[in-house]
Amino acid sequence: MRIGIDLGGTKIEGVALDDAGRELSRTRLPTEQERGYAHIVETIGGLSERLLALAPDCATIGVGTPGAVSRRTGRLKNSNTQCLNGQDLSGDLARRIGKPVRVENDANCFALAEARSGAGQGAQVVFGVIMGTGVGGGLVVDGRLWSGPQHIAGEWGHHAIDPHGPLCYCGQRGCVEMLIAGPAVERQYRAAGGAAASMHAIVARARAGEPLARDIFGAFLDRFGRAIANLINILDPDAIVLGGGLSNIDELYDAGRAAVARYVFNDELRTPILRNRHGDAAGVLGAAYL
Repeated sequence: MRIGIDLGGTKIEGVALDDAGRELSRTRLPTEQERGYAHIVETIGGLSERLLALAPDCATIGVGTPGAVSRRTGRLKNSNTQCLNGQDLSGDLARRIGKPVRVENDANCFALAEARSGAGQGAQVVFGVIMGTGVGGGLVVDGRLWSGPQHIAGEWGHHAIDPHGPLCYCGQRGCVEMLIAGPAVERQYRAAGGAAASMHAIVARARAGEPLARDIFGAFLDRFGRAIANLINILDPDAIVLGGGLSNIDELYDAGRAAVARYVFNDELRTPILRNRHGDAAGVLGAAYL
């Protein structure tokens, strides 16, 4: 039996799976991060107790969250739920729940879910891509998460594809995240003279033929192609699965794929680029699979 917790900025979701992987229960609660770190620990603790009543044979609780556990300190870093940063989340939860807890980045949990039971099922090497307000990813090999000695495997959003591009919060210029994340494209549209609009509105305007939106959207697809091609050139995975809010853009799977093919170091592109299967349930399922 398995229990997974998806700790997000606005909601905490928990799932219990039976020994055949069937869902026994799924529950959502508000994160209420303004109430502080101790409140979040207590909320997860209480939720875990309720799920353990349904899945008593679960040996380890899996938790997915933005950010990552530092290999040096064992504490959380780089989380946009800022009260978690610097905290011993796995240790504090283990003490509260009375069972071992494994904490992983939410993009890694997405990749694990899609590799184990989603669009990448059956592939040996799966790279899961998250594209939304940020850009992240995770790498799964033979059904197991590969996070690397520095816990940064899959952070393809922080390789630079334009050394003269915008400054990223990581200190580099032209990172993928600063060029193809939703807010980045929205900034590009405004800077080029367009009225403030959401990413999905820009895509709709491009489809309707607006010249500026078509230019911005075309640049987005080209940069997506370059970034994914770099990823394929290094890893050559068996499958790439797209997730996050931007993964619903249909053009990523035809014009975007054609852009990847232009830049990949081969005379053909054989790598499948797949739409996710689990949707917003991937995070909590991946946490359970930890």
